[in-house]
Amino acid sequence: MKTENITEAAGSRIGPDFTIAFQPIVDLEQRDIFAHEALVRGIHGEGAFEVLGKVQARHRFAFHEACRVRSIEMASMLGMRSRLSLNVMPNDIARPAECFQSAIRTAERVGFPVDRLMFEITEGEPFKDLRELAATFETFERFGFISAIDDFGAAYAGFELLAAFQPDIVKIDMSFIRDIHLSAVRFTIVKGFVATCDELQIKVIAEGVETRQEVDSLRSLGVKLFQGYLFARPGIAMLPNVVWDAA
Repeated sequence: MKTENITEAAGSRIGPDFTIAFQPIVDLEQRDIFAHEALVRGIHGEGAFEVLGKVQARHRFAFHEACRVRSIEMASMLGMRSRLSLNVMPNDIARPAECFQSAIRTAERVGFPVDRLMFEITEGEPFKDLRELAATFETFERFGFISAIDDFGAAYAGFELLAAFQPDIVKIDMSFIRDIHLSAVRFTIVKGFVATCDELQIKVIAEGVETRQEVDSLRSLGVKLFQGYLFARPGIAMLPNVVWDAA
């Protein structure tokens, strides 16, 4: 298992040892893998929440950068043919020259096509400046990568973020996906949201999918892209096999 540790120039550690797991996002219409999301993991299998909880606030940007760089290096090493989805915290965008340029430099260094990169903005913290966020993405999208909003509906910005910034993709949070076939309310909310995204020419990914019934309900609404344990769990240091029979 390949691991990474992070140090500052002075030699002090800024975060724990880590590795990267990859989870596929599948296109059921094309029966193909649309992208792999890169997810940080501890060297003993610890989840992202536990790993990131060990990083001091002043070191978080550097640690996130190290995770993105390592993800691109591993994707290239594994011969990934799909898009590579990288998580970006809202306040990482406050340093766009570092956040995007380092990813682009890394991709060019290891021979991973820049136009296969996908940056997911997470809603894990409040947004300082939505207009600056939108302007930053518009500036750097000329390099050909695509953008996404992660965990839509789970946290701070929601429709306020979508109004300021129209990405290529929106990932619907699993809280709306779970047992959608049993909830008329969730079904109606997601139906309206999918229709809104269609009007805005934004693709929708349903994340956290765990049952065939959830897939069937979402496909009836026109959703084509899926991510979740039903298809594959994150694979550490390898690309996980997709269980197409789940569809």
